[in-house]
Amino acid sequence: MSKIKEKILVFRFSAMGDVAMTVPIIREFVEQNKEVELLIVTRHFFSPFFQSIPNTTIIGVDIENYNGIVGLKKLADELKEYKPTMIADLHNVLRTRFLKLFLYKYVKKIATLDKNRKERKLLTRKKNKKLFPLRPVSECYADVFRKLGFHLQLSHKLTTSPIKKENSIGIAPFANYKEKMLPLNKMKEICVNLAKENYHIFLFGGGKEESEILDSWQKLHPNIHSLSGKITLKEQMNCISQLPVMVTMDSANMHIASLVGTKVISIWGATHPFAGFLGYGQEQKDIIQNNDLACRPCSIFGNKTCYRKDWACTRNLDNFDILNKIKDQIMIKN
Repeated sequence: MSKIKEKILVFRFSAMGDVAMTVPIIREFVEQNKEVELLIVTRHFFSPFFQSIPNTTIIGVDIENYNGIVGLKKLADELKEYKPTMIADLHNVLRTRFLKLFLYKYVKKIATLDKNRKERKLLTRKKNKKLFPLRPVSECYADVFRKLGFHLQLSHKLTTSPIKKENSIGIAPFANYKEKMLPLNKMKEICVNLAKENYHIFLFGGGKEESEILDSWQKLHPNIHSLSGKITLKEQMNCISQLPVMVTMDSANMHIASLVGTKVISIWGATHPFAGFLGYGQEQKDIIQNNDLACRPCSIFGNKTCYRKDWACTRNLDNFDILNKIKDQIMIKN
């Protein structure tokens, strides 16, 4: 067994999809740097993402218990007890900047995520938009470890599960913002159409409102099954790993499917794959988007209201094209 030479504190809080995106990079880093232990500091709820990765210690945090500078100083004092030698900040927000300030004298090296803010502004501005692919966020995460002096060559490949349920499709119709979602009436029609053709549809969502909507869809056909609010995050990951294909928005479920090795057909609205957030190991050919709109992308994260007020980027997508893409992918898998 290799002797651990470095212990790296890895910071990544934020939303579920952002945390899920880090998992394949961390997994490949550990595989290529076996003499390093990673101390992963994230929200308690996201701990299942990392549990299968060797040489990692998951430090689950209820960040709401560490409010303000005093709270962050308390958290830094607790993290200091793990005796880290380096810090990899995969978040780069005010909270992690304070944590680094409190811990810098106890570690020998710190590296921080570059968010490419200048390039993102060029990609999303209304006038004179520069539509070009930015550096993938996965490579930006990897750059943090490279800055610390480690070798890391990403494969950009899915680690697939050998067990797949035949004629099964996962569908996650929600995202944090309306601008990233296919209209629910369109997605409902797609689910019913697929169910009538003898595909088993597994619906994923979260929260009371989403669960109520998906439960109502479940009543439309016996082949539609809503899992929203009924399973844990770990069970959700296991279920998705057994599906031949997932249909998602630019959302957390795209990244969860990617980390468990499931192919994703991703539907993009106001955001754009050029921003670098395509699921790890997913392919450009499986992207569904409206390429005829010069306004796309109007934001990086989908958090800006459509200034045209018509949401053409999702409303104009053709259900027939989406259905054919899904069926083609299932045929490939079978």
